[in-house]
Amino acid sequence: MTIKEISGVRIPDSQIAREVTQLIRDTESDLLFHHSVRVYCWGVLTGKRLGLKFDTELLYAASMFHDIGLTARYGNSQLRFEVDSANAARDFLRGHGISESDLETVWNAVALHTTPGIPQFMRPEIALVQAGAGMDVAGRGYDQFTSAQREAVVAAFPREADFQRGIIDAFYLGMKHRPDSTFGTFNDDVLAFKDPDFRRVDVCAVILASSWNRRTPCDAATCASHGPQAHQNNG
Repeated sequence: MTIKEISGVRIPDSQIAREVTQLIRDTESDLLFHHSVRVYCWGVLTGKRLGLKFDTELLYAASMFHDIGLTARYGNSQLRFEVDSANAARDFLRGHGISESDLETVWNAVALHTTPGIPQFMRPEIALVQAGAGMDVAGRGYDQFTSAQREAVVAAFPREADFQRGIIDAFYLGMKHRPDSTFGTFNDDVLAFKDPDFRRVDVCAVILASSWNRRTPCDAATCASHGPQAHQNNG
């Protein structure tokens, strides 16, 4: 990747950044690779607009690694793909002498990128990966970017004509073998959209079927007569 700057966004060119770029280029499809760089660009532009101070190299590493867990190398994993991605980023950066504090920031940025509502209250790099991903996939904050910014980023890192279905397919291929990992996230929407036999886990059903409900409660008078020792024995 020889592009150095797009619409005021500088692409990091350190040795680590170049190695990150090459690793993701060799591992991901064109669709995911271009998506990852655009996530970085939207994140930087958002950070500048909000006047945030952030480390561009950490943001770049997190953006580039954020979807690697969807690739074939994780075809046997039962972890959430975000966790596979976060672990990959942490392991790579640790091998390059990055501090534990910065490793934690990158790990959180990647692991939480599909969890809106939390990252914006954390370190800027964490917030900006989620903001960039939301912009690129769902158009969140679309009108907060100028048409010139959008056109420049997409010209440098093309967005396929049918990107919206392509990214859904990439999500599905990366998660279909681990459906339980989508519980509690919006990732189960992807499986429900692609697989008519997929059944979501209903958290209310889980609560109602909890082992707690097999206990036999006693009324207040009976509990009082049992005394504290009986409760210790039972619980």
